[in-house]
Amino acid sequence: MPTTKTSATLILKDGTKFKGELFGAAVNTNGEVVFNTGMMGYPESLTDPSYKGQILTFTYPMIGNYGVPNFSSQDENDIKKWFESNKIHLRGIIVSEYSQNHHHWNAKQSLCSWLKSHGIPGISGIDTRALTQKLREKGAMLGKIIIESKENEKIDFEDPNKENLVAQVCNKQVKHYKKGPKHVVIIDYGMKNNILKSFLKRNISITVVPWDHDFFEDENMKKFNGVFLSNGPGDPEVIKKSCKIVAKCLKNKIPTFGICMGNHILAMTAGAKTYKLKYGHRAQNQPCIDTSTNRCYITSQNHGYAVDAKTLPKDWELWFKNANDETVEGIRHKKLPFMSVQFHPEATPGPNDTNWLFDEFINKLK
Repeated sequence: MPTTKTSATLILKDGTKFKGELFGAAVNTNGEVVFNTGMMGYPESLTDPSYKGQILTFTYPMIGNYGVPNFSSQDENDIKKWFESNKIHLRGIIVSEYSQNHHHWNAKQSLCSWLKSHGIPGISGIDTRALTQKLREKGAMLGKIIIESKENEKIDFEDPNKENLVAQVCNKQVKHYKKGPKHVVIIDYGMKNNILKSFLKRNISITVVPWDHDFFEDENMKKFNGVFLSNGPGDPEVIKKSCKIVAKCLKNKIPTFGICMGNHILAMTAGAKTYKLKYGHRAQNQPCIDTSTNRCYITSQNHGYAVDAKTLPKDWELWFKNANDETVEGIRHKKLPFMSVQFHPEATPGPNDTNWLFDEFINKLK
């Protein structure tokens, strides 16, 4: 017997409607509608905390064809093997075609069943090209997915960027990972798992602290050699008070490295400003240029805000810029060991072209 299909509708705040078919959980949802231009990597993207509060449109025409790995698998450090956190953070996904059949050596379940188990709806049969063109023209837009059988359930448009999304996704307790003699404190704004793995595989001991935990005042904190500022979701202005903690790193000339949200926080601590991009950068195919060598790297990205280059203090410099729109992709201090990038050198998904940045930071540790 053929499976009965359930209709679902994406409604944008400007009134535009896209009708499709439901897969995943039969629940209404809302959030900021954004798009990702990558060809693969949906298990990693769906569990990336930086997507908190968003409805993600995949521009690649078919999604779900290689299924989803075993979600319970962990490595020797009790970290999820194939995923970037312990849950799906997106509020919904939009695809042109959902693959009803999946096949991969590592697949344990379908994307549909995985979404259902986490209470996340998906909608397929959407003209994602037309939707993406609208988002590029009008900018990232608030939207909601309404399931046919739940049309009478009221759900409003909601801007997740007004919330403290970082507080919702970061670790709530201090956590330690013992490895080698060098010790790095990670300020968790919504850290991806592969950032943690990137340090551990380099034999670096780690202490992960919540975004607002002042470890300089923590009597239990052991001596550390450097500080890392993680990725995370939302508007950096919402968590501006974290800059007070990072300012202590700069005052004490502690080697400091930031990624994504960490780039925003480091820039704001230095005195620069941030602003919201029209539609952001989300995919593992974003070209970035190292301004000191003019070499171009293909990078993995997921952000909706950027640093305003014109507001950087004179003792800081533009390190990387986006080859497409020339927005800031990295900054560094001209003399002291402070640096950050907007993209994701830890990849997952994406190329490892800039993985060397972890080694550069580790070489600066005292």
